Amino acid sequence: MVEHQVWKKNSYTITTKKTDLNIGLIFKILSQSYWAKERTIEQIRGSIDNSYCFGLYDNDQQVGFGRVITDKFTFAYLADVFVVANYQGKGLGKWLIATILKDKTFAQVGKWYLLTKDAHTLYEKFEFEALTYPERIMSRKINFKSQSEL
Repeated sequence: MVEHQVWKKNSYTITTKKTDLNIGLIFKILSQSYWAKERTIEQIRGSIDNSYCFGLYDNDQQVGFGRVITDKFTFAYLADVFVVANYQGKGLGKWLIATILKDKTFAQVGKWYLLTKDAHTLYEKFEFEALTYPERIMSRKINFKSQSEL
């Protein structure tokens, strides 16, 4: 049996138990975001299946989410972090990020990455900083429609 981690704070809980995740909520929030609005629900499910996930709950209701893609040694990529609107401003996002970064699973990670358009001041509180050499980072976007024609 897979062991799940749980952290509690008042009526709130963060857990790594994927079966507790509300995929419908995660899809709804991410489909309204600037970074994931084009993802299908199948892509959301696949990303959850292949990542370390953290659900944030108020009692049994999911109110936040974040996930990590990593090899557990050289890099970790923090992705899809959100707290639903009604719960923002209560420090829950900071608690979620701090919990993820302190998780023993990632204790040996040498470098963390994330992408953000508008949350720089939040992540700077956790020692994230702009890239020293952004010209060294490259990306590749796949157009799945054109790939299927090959």
